[in-house]
Amino acid sequence: MPIITRFYGIIIKMYFNDHLPPHFHAIYGEYNGVFDINTLEMTEGDLPNRAVKLIREWAELHQNELMKIWEKKVFKKLDGLK
Repeated sequence: MPIITRFYGIIIKMYFNDHLPPHFHAIYGEYNGVFDINTLEMTEGDLPNRAVKLIREWAELHQNELMKIWEKKVFKKLDGLK
């Protein structure tokens, strides 16, 4: 699973040819979460609230790019949250 970005100890990854809806995976230490690209809601996982807020903030900035990566199945590194 390619790593799309890292920031504040959070790793964002995406599996190609994964199940619908379009989503990405976030890992923060021992915690994991799956985020729907369209709604930016965490659909699975146990991430702390602070990490969820940071991930959503980042995803809002890159939502269109995330959807393009999902649709075209072409890996692209994205900037982390600053």
